[in-house]
Amino acid sequence: MVNIDTKSISLDTLGISNATVRYNLTSDELHAVTIEKGQGVEASSGALAINTGEFTGRSPMDRFIVKDAITKEEVWWGNINLPFDSDKFDKLYAKVTDYLSNKEVFVRDSYVCADESYKLNIRVVNEHAWSNMFAHNMFLRPTKEELKSFSPEWTVINAPGFMADAAIDGTRQHNFAVLNFSKKIALIGGTGYTGEIKKGIFSALNFILPVNKNTLPMHCSANVGKDGDTAIFFGLSGTGKTTLSADPERKLIGDDEHGWTNENTVFNFEGGCYAKVIDLTEEKEPDIYHAIKKGAILENVIFKENGEVDFEDVSITQNTRVSYPIYHIDNIQEGSIGKNPKNIFFLTADAFGVLPPISKLTPGQAAYHFISGYTAKVAGTEAGVTEPVPSFSACFGAPFMPLHPTRYAEMLSAKMQEAGVTVWLVNTGWTGGPYGIGSRMKLKYTRAMITAAMDGSLEAANKDNYHVHSVFGLAQPRTCPNVPTEVLSPRKSWNNDEGYYKTAQKLADSFKANFEKFEEYANKEILAGGPLV
Repeated sequence: MVNIDTKSISLDTLGISNATVRYNLTSDELHAVTIEKGQGVEASSGALAINTGEFTGRSPMDRFIVKDAITKEEVWWGNINLPFDSDKFDKLYAKVTDYLSNKEVFVRDSYVCADESYKLNIRVVNEHAWSNMFAHNMFLRPTKEELKSFSPEWTVINAPGFMADAAIDGTRQHNFAVLNFSKKIALIGGTGYTGEIKKGIFSALNFILPVNKNTLPMHCSANVGKDGDTAIFFGLSGTGKTTLSADPERKLIGDDEHGWTNENTVFNFEGGCYAKVIDLTEEKEPDIYHAIKKGAILENVIFKENGEVDFEDVSITQNTRVSYPIYHIDNIQEGSIGKNPKNIFFLTADAFGVLPPISKLTPGQAAYHFISGYTAKVAGTEAGVTEPVPSFSACFGAPFMPLHPTRYAEMLSAKMQEAGVTVWLVNTGWTGGPYGIGSRMKLKYTRAMITAAMDGSLEAANKDNYHVHSVFGLAQPRTCPNVPTEVLSPRKSWNNDEGYYKTAQKLADSFKANFEKFEEYANKEILAGGPLV
């Protein structure tokens, strides 16, 4: 039995009574408890490996926001932000807290937002020790002195074992994640997927910061160079947001969620990283690979016969993950804060293979592509997907954005112009043809292009000599240091002009069809930023 000497606190004010509270246990203690309970095993690297159960990813259709006086007029209601009745919430909350009463629960006091001016204290109540360890990894960790006077503003209650009754509770099915801005509660049940914990608080900040603090929240990674120049990387899952921000030549600010303030700073929301590990190798991603050690949590991975993790095995899910505290990365920016960005990169994994590997955007194009938030699903990732399918997620994070996308786009556009930022669209997807014919863009080339964009050599090599893409109107460089010239032209890489332009037009039509719902909110400059034909 793990010997735990820990402070005891009462959860009676939350409606959780007679619980055995394990308060702010260390990462090692939570690791040991998880193994003792048979809920996880230790990998050869020392990391804890767990299985999240039925759900190995987020469930966007089961994410709700309580519709009340605070949210009624502000939230962009629809198929992304689903309304939930206040009375239904109260009844569901009472059921969940009753379920957790008389049980052993794991409680952690932490905070989000590295900038002291935006700090938000969070209390996390978990049914499982490994979920609480995830909160330790991903949220910022108060000092012992700070804990003495800690007062939580928001509460996350996470009960994977509680199953809702959809017909009675108002949910879609047995799992749910509900945000209540009036009561400042994120209520999660029926799913063990840990990402719901961090994304719940991210969604809350995406409402709180713009509405109350006039600060732009961003689904992005960020790093800073030796001269103090900050770079931001927007991108959906699988586009390389975490990988490309973990640059050995630059210090990591954070890999997923940031705020951009009016005081000209960019700050990390979190205290850790949550990286995909599918096909992970030490050679391709050394920083992430070496971060997988004692204190890290691997999710839904399969082991080889020798006990090592098989990162190529996706028999449980393609969404295999690792969470680890940011200090597992050697090269980090102390304080997790940077100055105004100099370069912004929009990452897309274009499975159609038609977008340039890097292109420079005008302000109108930047706003258009930010609102669009394009990437692509590839064959085999979902049932019924037999060829590339375009996927659009406004602001590169629509499932977490409670406000209308144009609210965020307007804030980003204003900040980019004030700071004089250069914006680049980077295709980390396919070249030489679509998925199944072409090949994935080599990481070393993508890194070289991004490095050249940041150090100015890409602009110097091209100046007024960019080639304008005939379908998308994008300014694509003709040359780039350390990148073969033929790689820079997607059309030439195909060696099939007719097939290339036919596919490019197909993708352009998808862009236009997706943007129709935003047209009435967009000005002429933004509308002109879309495909030319």
